[in-house]
Amino acid sequence: MKTLSKLGMVAALGASLFLSSCAGEYYVTDQPAEVVYERPVAPYPGAIWIEGDWVWSGGRYVRNHGYWARARAGRTYVRGSWYHGPRGYAWHRGHWSR
Repeated sequence: MKTLSKLGMVAALGASLFLSSCAGEYYVTDQPAEVVYERPVAPYPGAIWIEGDWVWSGGRYVRNHGYWARARAGRTYVRGSWYHGPRGYAWHRGHWSR
């Protein structure tokens, strides 16, 4: 039983390392144009609008639409932004911050 548990933990660790290696910063020479679309009406009181994010897909950045979410106690949503560095532009995703 303990051997199976250890094997499961090793497999989970290996999978998490594999998946984390897939994530990274992808650079482009020009920052994509900002997408403009209308924000829908809030579905309930206190809903927080999460701006759309850019994701790397098929060798380019693709825009995901924004959405409404419930507020998280003690946290604030920080909108994603473009970073310009020596290799070009990269998108830093939005996230919840304390």
